[in-house]
Amino acid sequence: MSAARRARRARRALGARWRRRRPLRTRLAVAASAAVALVAICVCTASFFVLRYKLYQQLDQNLAQSATLAAQQHRAEDRDYGVLAGECRYLGAPACSQIVPASSADDPGKPYLLPVNRSTRQVAAGELPAYYSNFTLPGGKPGRMLTTTYGKGTAVQVALRADIAERGVRQTAAILSVVGGAGVLLSALGGYWVSRTGLAPVARLTATAERIAATRDARHRIELPPGPPGREDEVTRLAATFNTMLAELEESVAARRRLVADASHELRTPLTALRTNAELLARADLLNEAQRDRASGALARQLREVTGLVNDLIELARDEEPRPLLEDVALAPLVAHVVEAAREHWPGVVLTLDVAPDAAGRTVPGVPARLARLVTNLLDNAAKFSPPGGLVEVSLSARELTVRDHGPGIAEEDLPHVFDRFYRAERARALPGSGLGLAMARQIARAHGAELVAEPAPGGGARFRLTWP
Repeated sequence: MSAARRARRARRALGARWRRRRPLRTRLAVAASAAVALVAICVCTASFFVLRYKLYQQLDQNLAQSATLAAQQHRAEDRDYGVLAGECRYLGAPACSQIVPASSADDPGKPYLLPVNRSTRQVAAGELPAYYSNFTLPGGKPGRMLTTTYGKGTAVQVALRADIAERGVRQTAAILSVVGGAGVLLSALGGYWVSRTGLAPVARLTATAERIAATRDARHRIELPPGPPGREDEVTRLAATFNTMLAELEESVAARRRLVADASHELRTPLTALRTNAELLARADLLNEAQRDRASGALARQLREVTGLVNDLIELARDEEPRPLLEDVALAPLVAHVVEAAREHWPGVVLTLDVAPDAAGRTVPGVPARLARLVTNLLDNAAKFSPPGGLVEVSLSARELTVRDHGPGIAEEDLPHVFDRFYRAERARALPGSGLGLAMARQIARAHGAELVAEPAPGGGARFRLTWP
C-alpha cells in the first residue's frame, strides 16, 4: 500500500473517530455551519473576481483608446522607434507610449521607458496577439500596459497608472473578507440555533427515555410543540410515535399487573382449599374411610381446577400464535368435532349444528388446537348458562360462526365486560369457572384475524358471533 493511500485511510479513520466522539447536535451544527460558510466564501470569492475584472476592464478600455490615438498620430512608415509620450508617471496624466521594432537591432539609442521583453518582439513580428500586463513604473507606482501591433514589424506599448484599480481591488478584498468572516460567524450561530431547535424534540425524547429507564414508569410523555395536525416535521412525528409507543407500553404493563393481581386473587382460594385438604389427609389416621374418600376427591378436584386455571393463564399470556404452526384449517369438520365432544361433556343440554352450503369447503389459516379451544369455550359458556334440557344453537357460514343459548342472557351492565379476564357477573358467581374462558376465546380470535362479539339474542339468551376476515 502506498504512503498516499495510507495517509488517506488515516484521515478517514480520524474523521470517523471524531464523528463518533461528538454528539449529534455538534455534528449537525458543524455541518450546517460548514454548508452556509462554504456558500458565503464562494459568493465573496466570485464577487471579488467580478469586481476586479470590472475595474481592470475600464482601465483596459482606456489603454485601448490610447493605443488607437497613438496609431493615428504616428504612422508606422515613419519608423519613429522609441518613446512617444512619457507622462504616465503622474496620476491622472495621459498615457505614456512607445514604439518597439521586432528586431532589437533597430532599437533607438535612447532607452525605452516601458519594459520590453521577448513577448513584445513577438507581438511586433505578428507571432503573438495583443496582451495586457501589470508592471511597476520607475517611481515605484503600479502600472497597466497594453502591447499591440503597430504596422508591419512594429508594436506599440501604451501604459497608465493603475493606482485606482489596485486600490479598488484591495478595498474590495478587504470588504469582502469582512463580509465573508461575518457570514461564517453568522453561519456558525445559525447552525448552533438550528441544531438546538431542530433536535429539541430528540433531546426531550432522550430525557423521557432516560427518566422511564430510571423510574420504570411508562406514564411519562414527550411534550410536543403546538401546531396544526398533519403538518408536523419528521422529528415531531418521531416524538408523537414515541408517545404512542409509551401509551401502548403503559397499557401492556397495566394489563400484566392486572393479570398478576387477578391471578393471585383467584389462586388464593383454591390454594387455601388445597392446603386444608392436604393437611387433613396428613392426619388420615384420625379420619374414617368416608372422610378420607371425600377429602381425596376434593383434593383431586381442586388440583384439576388449579391446573386448568394455570393453563388458562399461560394461554392468555401468549398474545399471538406461533407462525410455524399455522395451517389451512377446514372449519366445518373442526366445528362438527367440537360440537360432538361438547354433547358428551354436557349431556343435559341439546346442541344443534347448522352448516351453510357455502361453509362446507371454507378454510382459514390457523392452529387447529387453538381454534378448537375457541369454539369449546363458547360452547361451554353457552351450556353452563342453559337450563336443563335447554337448546344451544350453533350455525356456521362462510363468514361467521354463531353460538346462541336460551339462558338468562347478558345484563346490559355486564355486556362491556364479558371478555375481561376474571370477570364474572352476579348471576354467574355460583357457577363453576374462573372467568377466563371468554377472554381466552377473544384473544384466540384476534390472533387469527377474526372478531368475536357478544350480544343479547332476540327472544332471550345470549348470542356470540365469530366473524372471519
